[in-house]
Amino acid sequence: MDSLLTVVPETHKEIDDILKPYSNDSTSLRYIQERSITKKYVLGQVYALNQLGSLYRDQALYQEALALYQDALQLSVEANNIEFRVYSLNMISSVYSRTEAIKSSLDYSQNALELAETVATPSDGLKKSIIASLNNIGATYQMLEQYDLAIEKYERLMILEKELDDKLGLAINHKSLGECYEAQGKLEPALKNFRKSLVYYEIMDSNKGKITCNYNIAHVYVHQGKIQEAIDMLQSNLLKAISLDDNKLITTIYINLGWAFIRLGDYNAAETNLESGLTLAKTNKLNAEIAEANKFLSELWIKRDDYQKGMRYYKDFKKYEERITSSLNLRYVNDMILRYESEMRANQLERLAEENESVRLKLKKNKTMLIIIGISLILLIGILYILYRQSQLNADKKLLTLEQSMLRSQMNPHFLFNSLNSIKLYIINNEKKNAVHYLNKFSKLVRKILEASSQREISMAEELETVELYMNIENIRFSNEINFNVHIKDDIDIHNIKIPSLILQPFLENALWHGLSSKEGAKNIDLEVKKGKNGFIEIVITDNGVGRDAAERIKDSKVLKRKSVGIDITKERLANFSRDYENYFHVDIIDKFDDDTNPIGTQIVIYIPTI
Repeated sequence: MDSLLTVVPETHKEIDDILKPYSNDSTSLRYIQERSITKKYVLGQVYALNQLGSLYRDQALYQEALALYQDALQLSVEANNIEFRVYSLNMISSVYSRTEAIKSSLDYSQNALELAETVATPSDGLKKSIIASLNNIGATYQMLEQYDLAIEKYERLMILEKELDDKLGLAINHKSLGECYEAQGKLEPALKNFRKSLVYYEIMDSNKGKITCNYNIAHVYVHQGKIQEAIDMLQSNLLKAISLDDNKLITTIYINLGWAFIRLGDYNAAETNLESGLTLAKTNKLNAEIAEANKFLSELWIKRDDYQKGMRYYKDFKKYEERITSSLNLRYVNDMILRYESEMRANQLERLAEENESVRLKLKKNKTMLIIIGISLILLIGILYILYRQSQLNADKKLLTLEQSMLRSQMNPHFLFNSLNSIKLYIINNEKKNAVHYLNKFSKLVRKILEASSQREISMAEELETVELYMNIENIRFSNEINFNVHIKDDIDIHNIKIPSLILQPFLENALWHGLSSKEGAKNIDLEVKKGKNGFIEIVITDNGVGRDAAERIKDSKVLKRKSVGIDITKERLANFSRDYENYFHVDIIDKFDDDTNPIGTQIVIYIPTI
């Protein structure tokens, strides 16, 4: 109490966090009440009075409980604390509900709900009170067979229960929703909600909850004509209910087993179960269950053509049904429902009218702004389109420049002069056959280069044919010392793979003039096409030349240095070409070494995406 009076919290949760260990001890609660009076801490008094009221209510001392709750309500009004006012109103409603004073119970629940709804952003404690109000109103609507209204309340309160992660509340209200849908004859939604309820009870490992849900599911099965499945489920859960010693649950299952056996046509089994249920209901003074058992027994004896017994059970059914609900309460409650729902609809219409007026004024006020924004957007879109087109034109111009550079590197005068000079030597040496042979290859190569330069992409088969012609021409200048081999692996169809035109020649030229031209002995270039990872085709060009470091040193020592720009142009072309693909073309250059780290050549790997 000292710590409570130091902090003086203003919400139910904050007070309960401190005093919850004493909430079931009437002596401690009286002490809390007295200390709160002394220190003029009104909310401490309200908390103590409500908890004392709950102790009396749970012992069926309803008049004492009601007096305590009324005192708590009065103090919460004086303190101007909405959360405690709503809480106290719901507690009073719970007493009237237990004493079957339906009109008073619903009246206090409605007042609690209306008061709670005045708070724009309710606390968790107030949300729990709203849930309690909606739950009681929904249950009343359900009892009065106004199922659509009941469903509306249950669905609304379940939104709050999900926010609070209240699994028990969700289990209970999915069950209530299932009962409403079943009463309307909507069996599939009913079954869906009963199964959801069962899931929550299984999470909480509540045996009673699981038995109740299974009973509800069996009840729907009977309506669906799955009689034997329903009987098996009810009999299994009857044993579990007996083990829990829950007389109300046992009574309910007996009565529904009797009903199922009537539908099955086993009247003896039906009578046995119904009589067992009726006996237990009378022993435990369960009026609703007594009424239901008499109703089914009346149906049973009429099916057996014993109308006298059937009428006797029917009269008992009507007698107990009238005890459950008085016509006065029903009239009052129906009037209250109509009044409350009418007020709610009127309030909603009023709010909608206000919102519409507000929107209209805002639209009128912002009309000019919207026009300005619209014009600005049009201008912005126009500017963006111009910039986009400019970017496209620049990209096309750059691509065209690269294609021209590529063609120049392919058809450079040095290559043409050397090739023609080599063919001239064949003619001078009177090697007519070789001269004609290589002249044909040279002309074919020039034609292919010119054709390919006008196309953005060609098949790999055409590209390979072009580089073979190129290697044949270059090999003349190397006295046919170059061993050039092409390997196609993995059953790749090179006719269906498209690649940028004229991309391989610069890498072969580089291998020839920088890797092999200074090498003694065998000179090999292998070109391998194979499948790589992640949808790539790999083109691997491997030479056994002197390596890049040695080639660089040799080039530096020469008086006339030949600058190799073909590879750089090719890489840039591949980067531009990649924009049309999900994956990117890219090139790896790998230096090869033997076990003694001596260079033994260079390997080029070109990754070609196929998608």
